[in-house]
Formats: sequence, structure tokens, C-alpha cells
Amino acid sequence: MELCILGRYKVGRKIGSGAFGEIFHGTDIRTGEKVAIKFEYVKTQHPQLMYESQVYKVLHGGTGIPYVHCTGIDADHNVLVMGLLGHSLEELFNFCGKKLSLKSVLMLADQMIDRIEFVHSKSYLHRDIKPSNFLMGRRNHENHKVFIIDFGLAIKYRNPSSHQHIHYRESKNFVGTRRFASRNTHLGIQQSRRDDLESLGYVLIYFLRGSLPWQVKEENSKQKEEMVKNLKVSTSIEGLCHGCPIEFESYFHYCRSLHFDSNPDYGYLKRMFRHLFSREGFKMDYVFDWTILKHQQSVQSSSIARPLISAGVFPAEKSVAKVSEVALGAKFSSLKLMEQPRDWPRQASASNRRNAAPVPDKSSPFCAQTIKAVQKIETQQRNSPRFLMPRAHLPAERVQKHEPIIISLRAIYQNNDEKC
Repeated sequence: MELCILGRYKVGRKIGSGAFGEIFHGTDIRTGEKVAIKFEYVKTQHPQLMYESQVYKVLHGGTGIPYVHCTGIDADHNVLVMGLLGHSLEELFNFCGKKLSLKSVLMLADQMIDRIEFVHSKSYLHRDIKPSNFLMGRRNHENHKVFIIDFGLAIKYRNPSSHQHIHYRESKNFVGTRRFASRNTHLGIQQSRRDDLESLGYVLIYFLRGSLPWQVKEENSKQKEEMVKNLKVSTSIEGLCHGCPIEFESYFHYCRSLHFDSNPDYGYLKRMFRHLFSREGFKMDYVFDWTILKHQQSVQSSSIARPLISAGVFPAEKSVAKVSEVALGAKFSSLKLMEQPRDWPRQASASNRRNAAPVPDKSSPFCAQTIKAVQKIETQQRNSPRFLMPRAHLPAERVQKHEPIIISLRAIYQNNDEKC
């Protein structure tokens, strides 16, 4: 018998769990919409779910904030029903071999700074910035968008009306995730806006380098906590950012220069990364590393599908391209090239103009835009002197694997473009 909670939502398979409780897939039996249902036992020692729902109400309507359908109590559980999102950045990071290219990291950084700025603008600190608390959108028009979740540890850092900042305090208990928490949090200093931003910096370095210096294997939890603290305090910014563009060092120097009640210049941080993005010759096409790797799976699926089609396993009217699209979950076919923000620096060099992809035919936006995105990746591989550098981009052996993907993808969608 299927479980139905709050008289409206059918509970499906389990998505995840943690100290807070468990999350399940769900379906609205009235509309058929897919949702995520978060459960928390009402007698838990430190209940968070009802508090978290209040934070979501304050943040409602912000870009990258999940939509909350309803909250309530069902039997012996607190329940929070939210819009279903896609994979977390931690899952996508693991899918990509535990390393992301500089292009993907910078595209993520721009949105993640935006999300933190919005949360701060509503007088809240997140206090648990980590990859698993950022998810990509699930719907076709949102699969490029970063969402921020999990506000169970969020607190107000100022009075929403008067903007009176909380007082500086020390000897505070640790709150957050030790791998990504700021140095001051380990030292027992009251958290403020600067700490959320420092934690984000650790996330970005984690994506670029694949790990952080204080990721230690220690069975004794107390010893591990102390080792993480000591390594984090003793590691210099230059050592932490070794092999990364200088902008990442500047990011940390800026965050650590902030006073307890300072209002960060989020725009400065975004502009710094945007200039790096432009200098590298990247295009804001939202083609992330996982987009390419999922296409590699699609191409492999198509190579398997061909003999199956000829053997009659699939209907003859289903082409290899369509079978590949089904295997991919139509992720890439829904890709929409987004307009570059107005304040992003323009790429005006002659070499960039010569290598620019042809302007897509507006009468066939999907086919032409897809080819344009692939051609841009191809151009970056051939012409960017730093594209093959392992410290900030895909490893050389993985780049070589992209060539057959690009060739196959262009062949598949060139045919579609001629039909559009």
C-alpha cells in the first residue's frame, strides 16, 4: 500500500538522509507534479524542520530558492514538501571524476555568490555552505540554474528592521561542516557574513583541485576534528590555492580582510571571477563538465543501440539519435544558451572574433545552439593555451575522449538542423 501524507502527496523512493531526517521522492496526487518530501521525527532531540520552513518563507521568491509547497505534521513526523530539484554539486563533482574544469567552477561561482548574497540580504547566515547544499535545477528551463538548500542551521545576523548587527562573541560551539567551515568557526568565533563567503572559497578550491589539504583519514573523531582545525589554521592562502589562478588567492585575502560586521562587496568578487572567465576565452553557454560526460554516455548508448535496432529490439522508427536522447534523459536536448549578463566583460580580441562560432539560425534554436556550444568547446580545446593544463582544466586524457563525442554529436545534430 502506497503511503500518502498530508492527504495529498504520495511518497516514493528514498533520496537521502542525514542528521535532520530523511528525504523521499513524492508526487502530488492532484496535479501529478514531482516533489521532494523531507521528514523529521517530531521527538528528535534538536528539531529543525519547522524552523527551516520559516526561513524558506522569508526567502520565498528569490532566484535559486526552492519552492515550498507546504509544511505540516503527519503522524509522528514533521513534513516539508518542496519542489523536486536535480543532482547536488557533490554528486556531479563525483560523476566528473572528483575534479571540475576552471570554466565550470567559474560558472558555478557566479551563481553561488549570488545565492549567498540573496540569503544575506534577507538578514540570514547559512552557516553550512558545502557542495551537497547546492543543487542544479531539474526542469528543462532550469537545468543550468544553481539552487541553495538546507537552512536548518541558518540564523539571523542582524535585526531585519533596524539592521542592527549581532555582537561579536567568542567560545562558541562549532556549527557547520568541518571540511568547509571557516577558520574562525573552528576557533570558536561567532559567525558572520564573511564566514559563509570563506566557506564558499573552500568549495571552489575543492572543485578545482579535487580535495582540500585537511581531508585526513582518522578513525578517532576527536583527533580528526583537531587535525582539521590545525591544518586549516596553518595552511597559507598561497599553499591552499597552489596551481590555481591568482584570483582565488585574492578571493581569500579579501574574505579574511573583512571585519566581523563588514558588508561584503559581492559585486567585486563576481567581477573578479568574470574577468578571469573572459580572459580565458570562455563562453557563458552553461555547458558544464557533466554535460559533456553525459553526452559521452549518450554516444556509447547509441553505439549499443544500433545493433539492437537492426535486430528489431527497438522499433525501426526510433533512430539512434532518439534512443541516445532517451538514454540521456533529454538533458542536453533541453540545453538553452543563456544570455550573458550585461556587466560581463566583452571578448573583443581579434583571435576570439576569428574563432567565434557561426550565429545560430533563429528559426531552429535548439539545433543551431547545440552545434554552437559544441563548436565553442572544440575551439577552446584547440586554441586555449591553458585548456590542457591539469591544474585548472580537464585532464589531457579526458580531453582526448571528447573528440569522438564532438564529432558524433555534430553529425547527429547536423542532420536535425537540416530538418528544422
